[in-house]
Amino acid sequence: MSRFVARGIDFGAVRTEFHLPEGYPPAAVAQAWAASDRYASEREDRTDLAFVTIDPPDSLDLDQALHLDRTRDGFVLHYAIADVGAVVEPGGVLDVETRKRGQTFYLPDGKVPLHPKELSEGSASLLPDEDRPAVVWRIELDESARPLSCTVSRATVRSVARLDYAGVQADSEAGRLHPSIASLPEFGRLRTAAAVARGAIELRLPEQEVVPDGDGWRVDLAPRTEADDWNAEVSLLTGMCAAAMMLDAKVGLLRTLPPAGPDAVEALRRTASALGIDWPESVGVGELLARLDPNSASTLVLMTEAPSLLRGADYAAFDGALPELTTHAAIGAPYAHVTAPLRRLSDRYSTEVCLAVTAGTPVPSWARDALGSMPEIMVGSDSLASKIDRACIDLTEATVLADRVGETFDATVLRSRNGKRTADVFVPSVSVMAKCVGDPAEGEQVKIRLVSADVAKRTVEFGYPA
Repeated sequence: MSRFVARGIDFGAVRTEFHLPEGYPPAAVAQAWAASDRYASEREDRTDLAFVTIDPPDSLDLDQALHLDRTRDGFVLHYAIADVGAVVEPGGVLDVETRKRGQTFYLPDGKVPLHPKELSEGSASLLPDEDRPAVVWRIELDESARPLSCTVSRATVRSVARLDYAGVQADSEAGRLHPSIASLPEFGRLRTAAAVARGAIELRLPEQEVVPDGDGWRVDLAPRTEADDWNAEVSLLTGMCAAAMMLDAKVGLLRTLPPAGPDAVEALRRTASALGIDWPESVGVGELLARLDPNSASTLVLMTEAPSLLRGADYAAFDGALPELTTHAAIGAPYAHVTAPLRRLSDRYSTEVCLAVTAGTPVPSWARDALGSMPEIMVGSDSLASKIDRACIDLTEATVLADRVGETFDATVLRSRNGKRTADVFVPSVSVMAKCVGDPAEGEQVKIRLVSADVAKRTVEFGYPA
């Protein structure tokens, strides 16, 4: 935990800088209040399945609920996703407003939602003990958790428990997992092993987040448990199944990432060698990163360099001819977003494609016609979300350290910029990653001095030697 707390931070300045909307247009809110299920008469009743949700403890916009059975021959996964396509009228004012936003934007003092909370935290959210319209994915898997078959259909579901990651982790360690996810650890570990085998690259970097601390704020590292990873594998599997469906039907929307170039891989190998990390030629990037000790300073350094392998993320819409690039290099397979429609616009349209493919019916024109516009909307909103997140962290870092200029801190050198006499460092006592003037070696544990912390510019700079 950070020792220092920042008070009086105005994140409203970030909202203003990035022109984030205040509230929701009244007409769109009215549509959210009045929203009804257009497919109510077509739904299968699956309230017999004891679905559970796993989300951060304060989340109310619950997109996903799962039920996992361990069978004699493998697993059967039922994954319920909020059916936003059934409650947002195509072409209506609410639909138009969501296209302007693209996704939910998260700030420390609140979020700017994709949908009004009346919908996203109310009638469409998979809250416990409520019947809800959902899209249910049914995926059969073998003993190794490899998918054998996949279908998706509209159903009515009822979540029986609202769980969080820390609680699931604790329950797993104590041997008291909810029956609906009792086999999730086994499933998750098998899927993680499969990811390594197909060349997926999982970056386990410490993620900074701004969190409340009494009447102020601090920067912390987001805790990540095995339960986070197990749950993520459920969404990744579903996204891969969705991508396979759409590629087979030659219509849809993929999330893509080109493979890393040889220069980027070679640069990472040089860094690993400098850090004393053994990297046999026969071992791929993803396998190497999965082997590393997550608590080692050298692992942190190498993980900080690894994002250079994952550049060029995009979306590919197609209808007829397949796109030139169909895979996502970090996942090691074709992939599509379909599991977070309350928080991400594109999922609503991709889901409709998959529903039509399973049913053998035409893709609704409102969804098919919108596919071509999704890449531009989503790339723009992804970029904006990243900038907002960085701005909030930078502002908090600078505020936390504003009255500590001149103090000395222990740090790990993440990256040394040869020839420029600067480095990137991680300061664990305040969970800050910042620039350091000097030439310390990568991977070293060093003492550095805080040179400046400019709140107006949202910058922090250290100096080496201290």
